[in-house]
Order: sequence, then structure tokens, then C-alpha cells
Amino acid sequence: MSKLPATTLLELEQRGSVLTIWLNRPQAKNALSVEMIDELHTVLDAVREERALRTLVLRGRGGVFCAGADLKGFKSGHQDGAADAASVARDNRHFGDLMLKLNEQPQVVIMLVEGAAIGGGLGLACIGDVTIVTREARFRLSETSLGIPPAQIAPFVMERVGLTQARRLMLTGARFTGEEAVRVGIGHLLAEDAQDLDAQCEQVLEQIALCAPGANAVTKSILFEATRRPRAEALDFAARGFADCMLSDEGREGVAAFVEKRRPAWAGR
Repeated sequence: MSKLPATTLLELEQRGSVLTIWLNRPQAKNALSVEMIDELHTVLDAVREERALRTLVLRGRGGVFCAGADLKGFKSGHQDGAADAASVARDNRHFGDLMLKLNEQPQVVIMLVEGAAIGGGLGLACIGDVTIVTREARFRLSETSLGIPPAQIAPFVMERVGLTQARRLMLTGARFTGEEAVRVGIGHLLAEDAQDLDAQCEQVLEQIALCAPGANAVTKSILFEATRRPRAEALDFAARGFADCMLSDEGREGVAAFVEKRRPAWAGR
């Protein structure tokens, strides 16, 4: 694997085929600054084509996932300065680009949520392939209580929980904890505490280790293309992906392992 980029506001921890990306601004409850967003873009771009890297785990230092946007930084940069509407919109859209990129990252993305997941932090929780939340984790879409809309995360939250729940959560700023987050579909698995969060993550990683990384990447692309193409075109796209995988070294090894009643070479790595 190529060398990971240097980061200041993220802590990168690689263990075998798993890269854990720690949001590392605990003094600011891991609020998303422009600099942190830029670093996330850089890391995702650096590992995008690394199939030896199966899984990305995103979590926060200090027992807090992410308190959303860095409002103090945005106030000084957007409201106290000479920023116009176009530049504010451009900066806001930059976070949307990150959401798009992370949502469709070829690796499996696991979100581990403890502490707070507010605003943009809740948005991040909604784009995990697997999102595990602690029972006491705190969630809220607080934007409208601040006089702003949850602009860039709105499509992802709506895709995750449905239009009717998205309307309720966004237009009331309702506060809720991990159990309701799983009930409405933001989280997939509920952990009792931080220790259980780690334990459940390890179980998911063991499951992912049995899946071929290239096949997982193609599967994610098929899922997303199915949401934006007419059905026949989506099936054509899926057929091409299936053919590429079937004829790849990975596909040949997987089928051979099944016929020979053994584990494929990638399993458990």
C-alpha cells in the first residue's frame, strides 16, 4: 500500500486491511473545520484504489463522534468577514463533495458513534455502510435552531431514514439517543457502551474479512448506480460488473475455493 498522507486534525491508524480515521479535535468535540474536511478529502483520495485496504473506520477522539460544523470558524470566516453568498455556498458545497465521496468510497465504511453526533456528525453517521452507535450517544439535527438549513446532509439523511422521518427530525431539531437512532435507521447496531462498541466493530470486521475486497467495491457501485439509472441501464451496469469480477483473479479464486471446499486466499486477512 502507498504511504498515507500526513494529517494534523486526523489520526490515522492502520491495522492490516483496516484503516481507522480518528477525528482528532476533542477540545472542539471533533467539530468539522474546513481544514479537517480538506484532510478527509485527501485521505479518501489517497486510499481510494487500494484494494488491499478493505475497511475504513471513522470515529472521534475524546469519546465524542462529531458535534457537526465548526460554527465558530464559520462565523468568523463567513459572517464576520467580507464573504458573499457565492463563497459561502461554495464552502458549504465542499462538505457536500466530502459526503458524496465518503458515501461511495469503494472500501466498506464503518461509523462508530459515541458521545455526540450533531448536525453534520449525524449526517456522517447516515453514510456508513455499517453504523454502530452506543445506547447513550446523543443525536440531533440542530441546524434550523441556528437559523440555517441542514443543506448538504439533507439528501443523505432522507435516503437513510425516509422523507417523513427526515422532515420530523430536521424541522423540530428533536434530541434522541442511540436506541431511537437504530429504530429510525440511522444506526444498524446498538452497543451498550464504548467497550461493546469496539467488540461489535471487531465482529463486523471479521465478517468483512470473508468478503472479497474487489467484489465489495463493485457491489457498492452497483447499489449506487441502481439509485440513479433506469432499471434496464442499472441491470446492464450490474452485468458488466459481474462479468469483470467473474473473470478477475479474485473471482476465479473465489469460485475455485467454493468448488474445492476451502477458504479463498483473501479470507481472514
